[in-house]
Order: sequence, then C-alpha cells, then structure tokens
Amino acid sequence: MELQGKIGFLGGGRMAEALIKGILNAGLADAAQVLAVDPDAGRRKLLEEMYAVGTAGEQAALVDCSIIVLAVKPQIMGPLLEECASWLSASHLVISIAAGIPLSFIEGRLCSGCRVIRVMPNTPALVLEGASALSAGAHTVPQDMEIAESIFSAIGQSVVLPERYLDAVTGLSGSGPAYVFQFIESLIDGGIKVGLSHPDAKKLVLQTVLGSVKLAMESDEHPAVLKAMVTSPGGTTIAGLHELEKAGFRAAVMNAVEAAANRSEELGKLV
Repeated sequence: MELQGKIGFLGGGRMAEALIKGILNAGLADAAQVLAVDPDAGRRKLLEEMYAVGTAGEQAALVDCSIIVLAVKPQIMGPLLEECASWLSASHLVISIAAGIPLSFIEGRLCSGCRVIRVMPNTPALVLEGASALSAGAHTVPQDMEIAESIFSAIGQSVVLPERYLDAVTGLSGSGPAYVFQFIESLIDGGIKVGLSHPDAKKLVLQTVLGSVKLAMESDEHPAVLKAMVTSPGGTTIAGLHELEKAGFRAAVMNAVEAAANRSEELGKLV
C-alpha cells in the first residue's frame, strides 16, 4: 500500500530511523513525503544526509502531515501531547510507539475523535527484522489499521491485537531481544570455556542462532520436534540439555517474560 500524503515523525531517534528506512525501502513513500522533527541538530543532519528526508526542529511543522508517528520517550509524552493538542486534529492518524503509554492516555489529551493506534515494536526493527504488535484506538477505522500494518510490515512482521495484550507483548517480543542477546553471550562464553577463541566462538554461535531461527520459521514442525532432531540417545546434546533442565532454563525464561510483562503493566499505571 502506497502511503498518501506526508508522514511525520515526532522524534528522530533510532526507531524512527528504522521506520523511515523501512518505508523508503518498501516504496511506501518517497523521501519528499517524510518529515522528521527532532530538537537535536545532529540527528536532523544525519537523517537528511542518510535518507534525504525533510527535517525540522519544531513539532508544529508536522501539521501538514496526514500520518504522525510519536517516537519519543514515554517520560515526555504527557507534556508533548499537551503541546500538540493545539494543532492535532481528527484529520491526522496518530501512531504511538512509546512503550507503556495506554491509548486512553493519548486520546484523553488530544482532540475528541482523534484516531490513535498504539504499537509495540522491538529493536530488531533496526535491521528491518522487527516484531510489532498493533492496537486500534476508539476512533480508528479499518483503513487506518491497514496503513499502520503496511508501515510496520516494512520493518519486519506485525500482528494486530487488543490493547489488553500489549503488556504481554512487551514482556515477550519487546524485551525478548535482551534475553536472546544474553543467551548468545552465554553460548560464546561457553565456547571460550571449552577452548575456542572469542572470534571463532562468536562466528559459530551467531550462525547457529541464525540458522536455527531460519529453520524454525521455514518448518511446520513444533520446536520440540526440531530439538529432537538434534538429540541422539545417550549423545552430547542430551547431556547439555540435561544441564539446562537442572538449572531451570525453561522456567527462568518463562519467568523473565512474566516479570517484564508485569513491570510493563505497572509502568502503564504510573503515567
């Protein structure tokens, strides 16, 4: 779906940059349709030079954009929305990627009838392999969701869910990259422990993780079946899996997801 009109980014940080890159790469818009607003002159210069998009230092420059992405830190969302309320209208489609900020918080500070979509992306969006969950606000229409899905599908894969599940999404795919990176780090350390050099261990681990993910994505088999394919009776893999089971590996991962989801819910109540 080609985007109509201009798309503006309030905030020009790394996630906004990922979205700009994805939108341009996918041909959803050309650079002349994109405007990024950021107070940091250095970020503005980088976006101009890298992507040839328009930039500005003042948020009111976004008034002519039909789609506005709120890509700012959650801590400043309240004051920022109060400033935007003077020029934002129901003619704008507002998409928020601020973690933990409920739709009701945003809608309550903008005009009556404002169309708002809340999205929880994750950091692999920086390499266009993100996982995003989208939730519709009270006044959005199906076409709004189609637009948002096309944008976030340009940086990976997306799903549409009721907002009540976004804390769970935050604990799973939002925080998930950190769990994966810690697992990768641990595998590399394990390789070093048994005598491999750091460069060799890193190369082997990263390709192993990449290949395993690709196999899981392209296979119809349950992960347990794929695991069994590697696990011979009395062999090396079952010895290693036994140690993970003794350490409570699976329970620890599930507990991490639950703890992050609970914390996301707590933070949402603080705004």
